[in-house]
Amino acid sequence: MRQRTLGTGSDAVAVSAVGLGAMPLSLKEGLGPEAAVQVVHAALESGVTLIDTADAYAPLDGDDIGHNERLVARALREWPGDTSEVLVATKGGHTRAPGGAWGTDGSPAHLRSACEASLVALGVDAIGLYQLHRPDPTVPFAESVGALKELRDKGLVLRVGLSNVSVAQIDEALHILGSDGLASVQNRFSPAHREHGPELRHCDQLGIAFLPWSPLGGMWGNASRIGELHARFADVALMRGVSPQQVTIAWHLALAENVIPIPGASRPESIRASAEAAQIELTSVELDLLGWD
Repeated sequence: MRQRTLGTGSDAVAVSAVGLGAMPLSLKEGLGPEAAVQVVHAALESGVTLIDTADAYAPLDGDDIGHNERLVARALREWPGDTSEVLVATKGGHTRAPGGAWGTDGSPAHLRSACEASLVALGVDAIGLYQLHRPDPTVPFAESVGALKELRDKGLVLRVGLSNVSVAQIDEALHILGSDGLASVQNRFSPAHREHGPELRHCDQLGIAFLPWSPLGGMWGNASRIGELHARFADVALMRGVSPQQVTIAWHLALAENVIPIPGASRPESIRASAEAAQIELTSVELDLLGWD
């Protein structure tokens, strides 16, 4: 598969142009651990070397923190091939209450303990990419980012990333982490949600990887309806002889060289199709038809 760069300076690493968003492996109703492992293995077979997880990804009716991380770790352990080039990215700062309710805790104490728990769940000595899952409105952003810097300085994480942030927050984080200290930004971006175009462009100018989450529209039915909801993507797909979902992944990749979409998948066929989309190069005419951001 084509490669893209994640990280800057001496911490830069080449990863697959399309990653795997692991969230559905824990949240998709009826998807058991054996089937989840097969999805990860299909991704690895397809050349995917970036897997995105989070401590808070757990079944909707529970608060089993680390559930998704443990699934990913198991899949990597059971993979017969070489996983040394696979970068596992996880996140802290989102919380789950009993019953599955979502919350935020960006306090340094929580992020430190969350990182330590993620190290255990993933079975690693250092996390390849550790991301602030979401800014906590009750905690100064600088304190949360400072905690991530401390984790990096201690060698517990190799690279630091942010998720669900603004341009101003990206710049504030760079002031704290250093000009080469921010590896990635993960914000929502899809045909239906293009509001983070300014962050995408800002990251491109700075050489920071931009990881669109839910690039196909999310796991609750929107991904399967891209062609129905976005006729132009369906039109290009028909002309190309591919699926609207594959056109969507190719569109993300054409937006900028720093974009690395991380589509979720609950079936091996889905991640294989997304990986194949990395080979589609859209023309300027097609991109004009689809729009940029």
